[in-house]
Amino acid sequence: MSDTGGSRPELAGRVALVTGSARGIGRASALRLAALGADIVVSDIDLHSAAAVAEERSAATVMDEVRALGRRSIGIEADVTEPGAAERMVREVIGTFGRLDILVNNVGGGPAAGGSHLKGGSDQVTPEQFRRAMDFNLSSTVFCCKAAMPHMIAGRSGCIVNMTSIHGLMVRLQDDLSFAARTTYGVAKAGLIQYTRVLAAELGPHGIRVNCIAPGAIVTGRVAHFGAKGEMIAGDRLRACSLGRAGEADDVAKVVEFLCTDLSSYVTGQCIRVDGGRTLF
Repeated sequence: MSDTGGSRPELAGRVALVTGSARGIGRASALRLAALGADIVVSDIDLHSAAAVAEERSAATVMDEVRALGRRSIGIEADVTEPGAAERMVREVIGTFGRLDILVNNVGGGPAAGGSHLKGGSDQVTPEQFRRAMDFNLSSTVFCCKAAMPHMIAGRSGCIVNMTSIHGLMVRLQDDLSFAARTTYGVAKAGLIQYTRVLAAELGPHGIRVNCIAPGAIVTGRVAHFGAKGEMIAGDRLRACSLGRAGEADDVAKVVEFLCTDLSSYVTGQCIRVDGGRTLF
């Protein structure tokens, strides 16, 4: 976490909503923003999902971890693939804290709903699989942004960070993603990059910055629990990264910190790759 050197934390007085933050990258991002002084809204479809993958925590819930850092925190269970759920979530944030300064849209991916598990060619993708991948990886972010935008516009400031993937930027035949997965997960993540650019253009005049992060191979608690860590750090995968290692959740959270603070005050509409150099080759 960042060292504030005893001075006033950079995000003191700010309120950050992080979706998909009960575990993994979302949890790491929430804790990093809390360490910077922000009050945190932890949102997830299951606020106790870390237990299901045996992810280590320093307290019973992420909300408790945030409170241990001296910040306020609430948890909201919401399926943000439903527009009404996203709207209710933001209303609860405003009703509790009176403001919303930072939105980190971390919901997405996932083997069952994200489409990254699909096998076969693009012609094997069913309409339901395509819709579900779009809902989970793109529509969820659109709905959350739509709900948050009026409040940020009214305050004439704000920061939005969307979580995409390197698979929204590239088509590498040597990767193990099938063409079916590229047609669902990859296309949805590519759409998220363009949506980020559109929002940056629209919201810039209101003092709101919008950026996205494209993680590569990140070893989260879920990855380790389901036995995919060995595959992710296998020789061929590591040789594809110039840094020679798989990433960790906090590697992504550090970039969330950059994008949510004044360190990036003149940065908007950008997609930052956090992939150890994998997309260099």
